[in-house]
Amino acid sequence: MLPWRRQKKTAASSEGDLFDDEFQRKLEYLALVSRRVFAGRLRAERRTKKSGSGIEFADHREYQPGDDFRSLDWNVYQRFDRLLVRLYEEEEDLAIYLILDTSASMGERASIGAPTKLAYAKRVAAALAYVGLANLDRVTIVTTSDRVMERMPETRGKARIFKAFRFLRGLEAEGATDLGDAMKTFVAQNKRRGLAVLISDLYDPQGVERGVNVLRYAKFDTFIVHVVDPADGRPNLQGDVLVYDCETGDEREVTVTAKVLDRFAHAYAQYRGGVERFCATHQVAYVAAPIDVAFDELILRVFRRGGFLR
Repeated sequence: MLPWRRQKKTAASSEGDLFDDEFQRKLEYLALVSRRVFAGRLRAERRTKKSGSGIEFADHREYQPGDDFRSLDWNVYQRFDRLLVRLYEEEEDLAIYLILDTSASMGERASIGAPTKLAYAKRVAAALAYVGLANLDRVTIVTTSDRVMERMPETRGKARIFKAFRFLRGLEAEGATDLGDAMKTFVAQNKRRGLAVLISDLYDPQGVERGVNVLRYAKFDTFIVHVVDPADGRPNLQGDVLVYDCETGDEREVTVTAKVLDRFAHAYAQYRGGVERFCATHQVAYVAAPIDVAFDELILRVFRRGGFLR
């Protein structure tokens, strides 16, 4: 029997500088694209129904003692002899939660020399964070495995991207995946609703539906970025091998033949198709993120899919 294991390495120790000067130049380009494409729609969709101190007229209400006389609508008073106060719509920034899966499967490599899924996911998270910060949204980054692990508190303004870089650099892959339990904790900790972007390989033994449904039922706008290593669908194995579950440690001896690989590839394709069908059926924005696609091209796919910039 030929024993086979993937060599376990921490992502932080082997991925180099993910956020170098070239990466940062691409971030500025992506932020510019987001402003050009979505500027008009953003302003309309972010306007809340509550009254405030904005400039867009919303409605009237009856005058009450103590109201500022400058807010009275004197034209209405002259026509109808009624004291009414003008109300205005208030534009509110968007709360963006980037939920990054840092379970052990995200740190595995399907082939020697390939990047880990976590390394790729960090760049995607940093890019989405920068676009949100550049648009003056409030961005929070949360990491999960079978629970909420770490948290970068809410921040605003694109100069804060370096805070996000520091947070993301130190993350390592460890632990099992349980999106259902992790999202229950996330919802309990974040009372302000907004956009929840789940960046994960979605290898949850109990199914991704539990975690996504927790977000949906809690009224979060949910966006799935499915980090995919194409080599996972057809691993480069043959003969007698010992495979193991990197999250549970379970091991199994397998004789790998061409027929076994075909069956595995079919099962993997069914799994991915099931995730996409679930998201489409429940109107959850979904984008597949193969790690062999340049991160900036992936972000443009996110923009084209819609749902991230609201």
